[in-house]
Amino acid sequence: MNRPLCFVLMPFGKKPAASAGGAMIDFDAVYQDYIRPAIEDAGLEPIRADEEMTGGVIHKPMFERLILCEFAVADLTNANANVFYELGLRHAVKPATTVLTFAEGMGQLPFDVMPLRALPYRLGHDGRPDAAEAARRALTEKLKAARDFPTDSPVFQMVENFPDIQRLKTDVFRERVRYSEERKAELAVARKQGADAVRAIEADLGNLADADSGVVLDLFLSYRAVKAWDAMIALVAKMSRPLAATVMVQEQLGMALNRAGRRDEAERVLLDVIAARGPSSETYGLLGRVYKDHWEAAGPGLLADGLLGKAIDAYLKGFEADWRDAYPGINAVTLMELRNPPDPRREKLIPVVFYAVERRIATGQPDYWDHATLLELAVLDKDRTRAVAALSAALAHVREVWEPETTARNLRLIREARAGRDEHVEWAEQVEQELLRRAAQISA
Repeated sequence: MNRPLCFVLMPFGKKPAASAGGAMIDFDAVYQDYIRPAIEDAGLEPIRADEEMTGGVIHKPMFERLILCEFAVADLTNANANVFYELGLRHAVKPATTVLTFAEGMGQLPFDVMPLRALPYRLGHDGRPDAAEAARRALTEKLKAARDFPTDSPVFQMVENFPDIQRLKTDVFRERVRYSEERKAELAVARKQGADAVRAIEADLGNLADADSGVVLDLFLSYRAVKAWDAMIALVAKMSRPLAATVMVQEQLGMALNRAGRRDEAERVLLDVIAARGPSSETYGLLGRVYKDHWEAAGPGLLADGLLGKAIDAYLKGFEADWRDAYPGINAVTLMELRNPPDPRREKLIPVVFYAVERRIATGQPDYWDHATLLELAVLDKDRTRAVAALSAALAHVREVWEPETTARNLRLIREARAGRDEHVEWAEQVEQELLRRAAQISA
């Protein structure tokens, strides 16, 4: 039996609080520990928009979810612009079944929503829900009460005879949601089978400009997982224009162009993103990789020295854009180690990078790159014990074949640069081989 759908409007990932001294809020933990279980306990089925994938673009499926979902929960914490836009749309078309919540002490609610009844919840020092069980019970009861359809939209409360939309065909919408989830499951299987399997699903999707954006982005990243760079590049032209223009798609397009050997085009795409949206650790990190690959292909000489300097500069700008993101930081210090003589700035940067990745591992859900960063730092420090521990964790967190390949490549560059200075670390090559062995296991 189908449960009623409940759409969740909220920020994603970790965000600094609008007040409270910039404390970090783990919105993914808020969803997993508080909102989602409360919705399920109320006998509803949660649907959460994937903002990290769509860059916040409002597209056709998003409008459908806002309008046609039987219930909705909106987290007003931080007065997130996307959430408030979506809440406004919801209130304009649904007289009831929209429940509001917010984190106490994380900034005052805007004036326009202060009169609305919103459920508070508390956050701990780690940015995760505190006393989550009590908060879940309160939200569950609020959702159960919403089944009686008391008017909660200020538009319908204050404007007489405002149009009703109960005649909309929600069954069609529900079928589209099911279809999208099925396609994503098929792509998960195809990624393990290889590029041809992913292409077969693309061929079956029809006009991608009209397809669900979440499915198209999953297809896009599935091509990345199987290293089908030309297919990734071609896919961008088939997407809807708003989706193709998002920062996430443009950044990944730049990465794909670089991996396909089209470095000049990759550089232009990434510089355009920076010019339009400002500096970010992700965009500058990808740009640094473009210059790094160009440097490696150039061979010895003045051009190579200049390209290595550009790569270091790009990675530094990325790390300075967000000190919490250790990825551009570790790449900067690694390339500084490759210079002859090594760049002395790395001695000051290494402790900062180490602290950044340690804090991420301690306060979040670490991924492969966090452990790979600790591995590179240990190799740079010639610390075998730390390197073995980090290698073990990194191998366990590998998701896609290109991840250990990238780390092995970085470690090889460090080893070769040191060999050129007559510095030899006997165990370093063994670490590279373990990473490449893991990549081969995934490819098999």
